[in-house]
Amino acid sequence: MNIKPILSEKDLSAALARMEQLWGAEIGTPEGNELDALASLIEMYEVKHYPMPPADPIEIIN
Repeated sequence: MNIKPILSEKDLSAALARMEQLWGAEIGTPEGNELDALASLIEMYEVKHYPMPPADPIEIIN
C-alpha cells in the first residue's frame, strides 16, 4: 500500500486509477483498506477543489 496525499490533478488521476484497480476489494483486507483510504483522500481533494454550490430547496423538490 502506497498511500500519499493528493495535492494535484496528476495525483488525483493516479489515485482514481488505483481505486479502479482495487474496486470490489473485500472490507478488512489490505486492498479493501487501501480502497477506503483512497476514497477518503479523493473525496477530501474534490470537496476542496470542486465545491458544490448550495442547492435550492425548491429546485430539489421539482
